[in-house]
Amino acid sequence: MPRPLKASPPPADPTVTSRAALGRQVAAHRVAASLRIDDAASLSGVSVDLLSRLENGRSGVSTDRLLKVLDALGLVMLVVDKAKLPMLLAALRDPEEPAAR
Repeated sequence: MPRPLKASPPPADPTVTSRAALGRQVAAHRVAASLRIDDAASLSGVSVDLLSRLENGRSGVSTDRLLKVLDALGLVMLVVDKAKLPMLLAALRDPEEPAAR
């Protein structure tokens, strides 16, 4: 039987620099959506084991499967220039405030 969800807010900074950070983002979004891991795996078309490996930052998750999970959870992966990251993060925090150039 799956464990109950632990409520945790999504990380404030969406920057991902490791498998572990990516896993925390995915897990936080899944929990925020009130999805148990088995339900999210089913929705994504992947096994619970694969989703667990992804959320725990372990290896063995192909890019295709990662993108499938992100899509099913309503997430996207965005690759940006590091120099533009501060401007993008500022815009994400306060979309009403014009970005400084």
